[in-house]
Amino acid sequence: MTGPDTTGTVALEGGPPRRRVRGGRGVPLPLLLPALVGLAFLLLPLVALLVRAPWRSLPEQLTSAEVWEALRLSLVCATAATALSLVLGVPLAWLLARADFPGRGLVRALVTLPLVLPPVVGGVALLLALGRNGVVGQWLDSWFGITLPFTTTGVVLAETFVAMPFLVISVEGTLRAADPRYEEAATTLGASRFTAFRRVTLPLIMPGIAAGSVLAWARALGEFGATITFAGNFPGRTQTMPLAVYLALQNDPAAAIALSLVLLAVSIAVLAGLRDRWMTAS
Repeated sequence: MTGPDTTGTVALEGGPPRRRVRGGRGVPLPLLLPALVGLAFLLLPLVALLVRAPWRSLPEQLTSAEVWEALRLSLVCATAATALSLVLGVPLAWLLARADFPGRGLVRALVTLPLVLPPVVGGVALLLALGRNGVVGQWLDSWFGITLPFTTTGVVLAETFVAMPFLVISVEGTLRAADPRYEEAATTLGASRFTAFRRVTLPLIMPGIAAGSVLAWARALGEFGATITFAGNFPGRTQTMPLAVYLALQNDPAAAIALSLVLLAVSIAVLAGLRDRWMTAS
């Protein structure tokens, strides 16, 4: 192959020159207009939130004891839900990516079901499963005296239910992209499957685990429907930041806007943390 000629084509040996394929510099108007409308539709609510924010009274709004209690509870529960998602989700992602078993497609569909399931429905399902009269909850109550609904533990479980699929999808995709021959080579050298996973596979998929953990943490932090249905809205015990925003919106809209700004700042921080991974993927 020779270099490009002065007409912008590439000459191939033994064949006619072909014009080099370049990225389009012009955007068709039928695509540009709806794209701009879509962008404005997504940005307008955020801009309105910033415009209508009570900037003068914001320090007073954010220094109240109720706000800090809700923020502390949100951070603690989201972190605990992410840790539980890691313990359960990474092995589940490995099972879906590496193991062949009947019904694997069905299991994958069930794992991703909370992504499309309305959160309130998820909360109702958790009540029917883990409530005091639930399928499993009745035995937890009668045998061990453990009651999960309307407790801080219930908040963690509700957030884990809706957040863990994000982690599983991210880790499973990373596992499928990783070369399994490294793991197979470790097993041929005498390592057990678990040792090969811990010493070889786990370091390879750590970027996917980190990205999935951040997404799961952000999803858990913003969870509302399943939390209020399964855990209720009790200040200091189950009232997380989204629930505090909902409650404040009814009584004090300025406080609701202030709390929303806190969650917006956290979301921007999550996007900034994932920026390098997305830029690499693109």
